[in-house]
Amino acid sequence: MRWFGKGSSPASETEPGASAASRPETPAPAPRSALREKVEEAGLPPEILGAARVECERIESVDPASPEYAIGSSYIECILSLPWNATTKDDLDIGRAEQILNARHFGLRQVKERILEFLAVKNLRGRKSGRILLVDDELIARENLSIVFQADGYAVEAVPNGLEAVAAMEREAADIVVSDLKMDGMDGMDLLQELRKRWPDTKVIMITGYATVKTAVAAMRQGADQYLGKPVNLTRLRAHVKELYEQNLRARHLKGPILCFTGPPGVGKTSIGQAIAEAMGRKFFRLSLAGLHDEAELRGHRRTYVGAMPGRIIQGLQKAGFRNPVIMLDEVDKAVQDFKGDAASVLLEMLDPEQNNAFVDHYLGLPFDLSGALFICTANMVERLPGPLRDRMEVIEFSSYTRREKEEISARYLAPDQLRRHGLEDEGVTVTPDALSRIVADYTREAGLRGLKMQLAALCRKLAKRRLAEGESGAVVDAAMVEALLGPPPFSRTSAQAEPKVGLATSLVWTENGGEIIFVETARMRGSKQLLLTGSLGEVLRESAQTALSYIRSHAEQYGIDPDFYETSDLHVHIPAGAVTKEGPSAGLTITLALLSLLTGRPVRQDVAVTGELSLLGEVLPVGGVREKLMAAQAAGMGVVILPQGCAARVEALEEDVVQGLDIRLVSGVEQAAEIALCEAIPGRSA
Repeated sequence: MRWFGKGSSPASETEPGASAASRPETPAPAPRSALREKVEEAGLPPEILGAARVECERIESVDPASPEYAIGSSYIECILSLPWNATTKDDLDIGRAEQILNARHFGLRQVKERILEFLAVKNLRGRKSGRILLVDDELIARENLSIVFQADGYAVEAVPNGLEAVAAMEREAADIVVSDLKMDGMDGMDLLQELRKRWPDTKVIMITGYATVKTAVAAMRQGADQYLGKPVNLTRLRAHVKELYEQNLRARHLKGPILCFTGPPGVGKTSIGQAIAEAMGRKFFRLSLAGLHDEAELRGHRRTYVGAMPGRIIQGLQKAGFRNPVIMLDEVDKAVQDFKGDAASVLLEMLDPEQNNAFVDHYLGLPFDLSGALFICTANMVERLPGPLRDRMEVIEFSSYTRREKEEISARYLAPDQLRRHGLEDEGVTVTPDALSRIVADYTREAGLRGLKMQLAALCRKLAKRRLAEGESGAVVDAAMVEALLGPPPFSRTSAQAEPKVGLATSLVWTENGGEIIFVETARMRGSKQLLLTGSLGEVLRESAQTALSYIRSHAEQYGIDPDFYETSDLHVHIPAGAVTKEGPSAGLTITLALLSLLTGRPVRQDVAVTGELSLLGEVLPVGGVREKLMAAQAAGMGVVILPQGCAARVEALEEDVVQGLDIRLVSGVEQAAEIALCEAIPGRSA
């Protein structure tokens, strides 16, 4: 008679009153013998195979109806589903990669150039085959091992003793040295000491016919990586050489930079990562870290918890099917640190080539080699990343698209794609370049393309509705028709002032939407030495205003200002759009020029835009966001831009269409900037 546990029943019986159709169908667990056969036939690495066998033995002693059996079976299935040995071969054809990048993205010249350099380095490194140095005083042993390793694709050099081995290493260092222990001139132990002193990265395998525990211990203490006795087991020797060469390869060749794409939203960071995977012929999976605060999401839950599962990294590798995919860690700057854990600490291990060859997921509990994967991170603000994590990355900055680039991308990619998505590609609809230019200029206000894509989609929806309502098949969308369909422009661009004004200067600033111009207004009234700052100014901006006032007071006579002007006066500095918080040091020079204009009665030229940080001694210090600021100056119709001298190298690296139409003046001090920006004094307005 067969007995069942409490609450269980035979599979052939049903509970009273229940039909077979009403019973929930549960998949039967794999037979024990079949599960063990899968484990044995999977070709798992030795360490993993041993752990899988232990788990198989454990669940074979457990009742199949027990939850422990299901948990153990799921664990083994997880092991079997991972690509322990499966890799894709890299296609590192630089010409093909460049074609793919150009076909997928317009612009981004510097970004593409850096990515092609990255692929070129991997190409050159991949061409180099491993080099083995054989050291043995027996000619027949040297010849036989040379044949074996040359057949495995290694470059082999064989020498009879340690002295010649040192000379060979001086000519060209080997990745692996396979050395006999007893030799004339310099024996294996002396050679080992010399190798560890001069070539510490070279792996060493000692072979001897006098193998004893004492000699083995001595060799391993001196720094040997493996120790084998004669006669040599070629299978074991080849396995050791392969393993050590892969370690050497990881340490020296795969210690390349972790790329981190940073820039405003919508500039193509994620799609460039997909293009890299396509160019290299690798699988791609994306992992968003935005809002992630539980490190178990990445590293998995321990199997002691009910419902435990692997982390998202292991899950992604299961789906990819290969252990060397391109893994994009999206929005790493938005990972949260709280009491549940710190996801950044897991990233430190994942992205470190010295550690990620043995990444341990909590659920799996076994080391998985992530060193073959190519990690690409994205962040909007790289400054938010922890310092140790940022040090492991090479930051590639994605700049804002210029107006010309947006118009070109709209004409080539976005407009045809939206027409196709809305069923208008065969309806004779044409969007003119003037219409695209109008949408870009008046209906979007961003660094990237997402808002532009939304506006084009809205335009196509209205065209589709008109097509069905009026029955007309053709339409030519021009600039006037854009406003008729989309309504009044939601944004108004700030433009240059019509005429010079005393106490008013134009500043260039950087925001998450790109560059903008703002006006700095100043006023003077009778008072008691107060500096009033309004306009939702941040702490750094307030300090810039204090620095500007202190500079002017200490250099008042130089500019013809009464040294006691502040004794009976209040000064008010205001930046309009008070509902918007403003922060940063870039307006320091602008505030100084606005105050100088107010106190000297000399208007600031209306066609001059200024950016730069100010020191207390009047030095103009460099600032960031130069590209976006120059684009804002172009859009606002400014003619002259005053930049710090320290930004000269950045200006020289800019594209022609970014600086076109601008007279860029580089200054190192306030005196130079004042000479350029201030007009002659207006009668009756001098200090």
